[in-house]
Amino acid sequence: MSKATPMPEPICLVENVSGSLCICKDAIELLSRINEPVVVVSVVGLYRTGKSYLMNRLAGQQSGFALGNTIESKTKGIWMWCVPHPIKEGHTLVLLDTEGLGDVDKGDSKNDGWIFCLAVLLSSTLVYNSRGTIDNNSLEQLHYVTELAEQIKIRSPSKAADEEDEDSHFVRFFPSFVWVVRDFTLDLEIDGRRVSADEYLNFALQLKKGVNKKTSDYNLPRQCIRNYFPTRKCFVFPSPTSSDKMKCLESLQEEDLVPDFLEVTHHFCHHMFVESAVKTLKGGHRVTGRLLGHLAQNYVDTISSGRVPCMDNAVVTLANLENQAAVQEALKVYQSGMEEVKSKFPVNVTDLTSEHQKFSNLATSEFMKRSFKDEKGEYHTKLQEDIDMYYVDLIDKNEMASQQKCGQLLKNLFSEMSERLQNGVYSQSGGYELYCRDRDDIIAKYRSEPNKGVRAEAVLNEFLNERGAEAKSILYTDKKLTENDKKIQEEKEKAALLEQKCKEEEEKRIESERMMVVEKKRQEDRMRQMEEKMKQEMQQQQQEMDRALESKLKEQEEMLKKGFKERADFLGEEIKNLKKEKEENSGAFKQYVMPLLSTVANVLPSLLQYKMMKSVLKK
Repeated sequence: MSKATPMPEPICLVENVSGSLCICKDAIELLSRINEPVVVVSVVGLYRTGKSYLMNRLAGQQSGFALGNTIESKTKGIWMWCVPHPIKEGHTLVLLDTEGLGDVDKGDSKNDGWIFCLAVLLSSTLVYNSRGTIDNNSLEQLHYVTELAEQIKIRSPSKAADEEDEDSHFVRFFPSFVWVVRDFTLDLEIDGRRVSADEYLNFALQLKKGVNKKTSDYNLPRQCIRNYFPTRKCFVFPSPTSSDKMKCLESLQEEDLVPDFLEVTHHFCHHMFVESAVKTLKGGHRVTGRLLGHLAQNYVDTISSGRVPCMDNAVVTLANLENQAAVQEALKVYQSGMEEVKSKFPVNVTDLTSEHQKFSNLATSEFMKRSFKDEKGEYHTKLQEDIDMYYVDLIDKNEMASQQKCGQLLKNLFSEMSERLQNGVYSQSGGYELYCRDRDDIIAKYRSEPNKGVRAEAVLNEFLNERGAEAKSILYTDKKLTENDKKIQEEKEKAALLEQKCKEEEEKRIESERMMVVEKKRQEDRMRQMEEKMKQEMQQQQQEMDRALESKLKEQEEMLKKGFKERADFLGEEIKNLKKEKEENSGAFKQYVMPLLSTVANVLPSLLQYKMMKSVLKK
């Protein structure tokens, strides 16, 4: 699989010009060459809060993302840096540094909202960077999280109309949430007890009881963070160095930085490397760099058109693109694999069918690696039809090569006999016996010649039939034979031709049987791969639901402890619905998927059988 192209520095992924977002083609081109799974970490936060420094450390570099040393925001839009994952071999770490929120130069909070929305949609871990403490003011500054329900839809409009409280499902598809507090100067204590950074975050996210507007406004951002993100983590960083050195932070050596700051930075990076998961689409499909590029393009185009990004629509669009490409790539695997056997034409049936089975299975395997959500099997069916069409064409070409080789061989072997015919050697008394001896000698030499291909007996049958009138003429002009001898010999000629016809039919029967045996085995392998693929997709969906269930169960337990019974009951209903959906999905595999597999199994062999029958009938 293609790895991340070495990137010496970040590149702009989403450009923000005059409040309008557009995708950067160079970044998409770079992503298109990454076929590895990607772990996507994005950082968001108010401008001039030191977001870029953390991303540079995750990239293993001192500099890269622009830090800036003035009140002006340096990062515009979303910048991307792709690096080999430090600990997960075969994975690429994609770092997304977003434009600072609340930049006074922009004066466009809606634009900030879309930047935040894109960070959520594209990442597997979302880092929110702030300064000072986690207090009500800092949570109010994170008002973008409360707008996500209006800015992101899970289902397409036609389905969403039937879905109440769609945002309660965000936890299934949203990234993990990490809150980083910079320049933290307080002691981590609550009621005189030392607490961890995670406990500090949970304390800050506690809800207040009450139903008035002030309480509702207080609870809303906290409620959204608790509801939307499956896991929460917190890191508190002391100031990295003295204020006079902050302007040149990226040029400072480690010995110039506060040890506590370096220790937290190390823990932060270690956590991100170990715990940040591969980015997945709705349904659990793992995202490659190529897919991430398509996803970014889709969401930015949607936002630019004034519409609301929809996860369902994005997945359908990406699945169609990937499945079409998967068909083409898999077909290339088959075609390139069959080139070698094609160069050796004519070959026997065993060689052709064994290579066909081998590379057809490889092509199917390649298709399964890239395809996803091919729920009706239409792309898989398309691939098999394309392979079958190509295979039938190869059968025709192999037969043609055999026909030509055998015809030329008989022509060469018969050349000397033709001269004798022209010179009248067989027109004299006893000529018929001489003719038969020469003809039998040619047949013996012909049969001893190797690698004649699948048309050997058929071409010989045609040759002998074409020579039938010639042999009969020589027989009846041979004065050495009596009339009775001639009748006996004529019957022998007919018997020989009939025997040769039977050999041709036997050749066809063996060819057809071998093809069907291989086709049955190929079909079994294909069905096995299809079933494994569908089980894998089902397992990915179940894992997606398990993550959501775990999150909601923890939240329900905490709500019960804090006395929020109504909220706990509401979560209980969500948990009940999730469990029910999980059971229904599990049952759907037997109810819908297995019949689909059976249908595909019946259709595909019949198509090829029909084509092979046509090929045989042509003979």
